[in-house]
Amino acid sequence: MTIPIIDAHHHIWRQADQPWLQGPTVPRIFGEYDAIKRDYPVEEFKADIAGTGVVKSVYVQTNWSPARAVEEVEWVQSEADRAGWPHAIVSFVDLQAENAPDVMQAQARFPLMRGVRQQLHWHEKELYRFAPRPDMMNTPAFRKNIARLEEFGWLFELQVFASQMADGAALARSFPQIPFVLLHAGMPEDRSPEGRRAWREGMQQLAGEPNVHTKFSGLGTFIRRNDPQHIAEIVGETLELFGPARCLWGSNFPIEKLWTDYRLLVDAIKAALDAGAQRAILHDNAARLYRL
Repeated sequence: MTIPIIDAHHHIWRQADQPWLQGPTVPRIFGEYDAIKRDYPVEEFKADIAGTGVVKSVYVQTNWSPARAVEEVEWVQSEADRAGWPHAIVSFVDLQAENAPDVMQAQARFPLMRGVRQQLHWHEKELYRFAPRPDMMNTPAFRKNIARLEEFGWLFELQVFASQMADGAALARSFPQIPFVLLHAGMPEDRSPEGRRAWREGMQQLAGEPNVHTKFSGLGTFIRRNDPQHIAEIVGETLELFGPARCLWGSNFPIEKLWTDYRLLVDAIKAALDAGAQRAILHDNAARLYRL
């Protein structure tokens, strides 16, 4: 029996709305990216997924100007109304800002809204760094604003490195009614024995919080290729900690399109999962979390 697949993490974009796609190419965590410095519309995404069994998808914010956080949701909703894809939206909200409640209230007008991502990942290596400081999730303003997600029934997509996972676990513990989805299986960037140990210990702390889930997405980011063995290793270790009921999959397309095609990415995740886990991880858990 063919298992229907939900892509719980992809992006569509217009180049004009992405500051990081405009102007000279600057170093990025995923390497050379001239190939995606262009529009990536719904039609191209649908062509990429053709024949792969994907039946629904979730759009995750793409770093428009923070002042346009509501406009981004409005545009994606209009694309979904026009083309039928995507089927859920994860927006950006600056949870440090005083106007965060107003932004959330405005975004809540759009029926596909399901959650928020504010990228919190900070690393000693400047190339890997996104947030200005490692502990943004601990500020009073952030804590006050993230609490509002519960009012809307939204989840929070948590993007952190291993060194921040203890704080991430504490954050989830403080808001047990908010689902947290850890992006990219915790971004295991350090493949040394010490780095993998730190990642595993941090993942164990996160897995100890029942409202934390993890997403198998972006696993090619730090090796810049689609490596089925690498994917299988990360998936296997993560499943030992979280179990299949708290794991889901996302393509991270078109970023992963820099080094692979969609079908090969789907083949790699299927190969990493036994038959008993595929339905939950490739479909059911995403359907539940994003109310699809």
